[in-house]
Amino acid sequence: MVELLASLSAAAAGGLRVALPLLLIGLLQGNQLWSQVPLLSHIPPPVVLGVLVSWSLFELIGSKNLLGQRVLQIVQLVLSPVVGAIMGLAVAQATAQPLWLVGLLGGVLALVLQVVVAGWFFRMRGLPLWAVFIQDVLCVSLVFFALDAPRQGGLIALLLLWLALRSTNEWRRWQRRAGRGKRPPD
Repeated sequence: MVELLASLSAAAAGGLRVALPLLLIGLLQGNQLWSQVPLLSHIPPPVVLGVLVSWSLFELIGSKNLLGQRVLQIVQLVLSPVVGAIMGLAVAQATAQPLWLVGLLGGVLALVLQVVVAGWFFRMRGLPLWAVFIQDVLCVSLVFFALDAPRQGGLIALLLLWLALRSTNEWRRWQRRAGRGKRPPD
């Protein structure tokens, strides 16, 4: 059960950012550098390192302005299920659960979180800077929790899933008000 919570924590990090959690998980493995990470273990480490560092910098810097957020939303919406599955599998290599199930759960969790972030992005016409900083800190924290405190990381991931489901209720109320001709406040 603890391994499943750790994989949910790692997958949630993959749902918030794409390259940053992969970069952290590889660097925290020490000399092995992504040798235990599915798909990335087949690519030479210098190439993986270069791509992940470049994209992580863009995620951290580009997410602070509207155009960068739009580019990131598109890329993250497409890649977050893959990264969530990879992160879940990378952390849960030693579990007794079937790996395909862990990968599927991680991918779905990452996709749900990214769809909610994208929904709020379009609803608010861009994410405020404080929300982007929280997203960055939460992503890094979830990776560390997945490796060092899997129960707490898994509970945070489940809390994020609960918040995502609550967000859909808010969107539904907003749509109902907009459908009745009343312009909801922005």
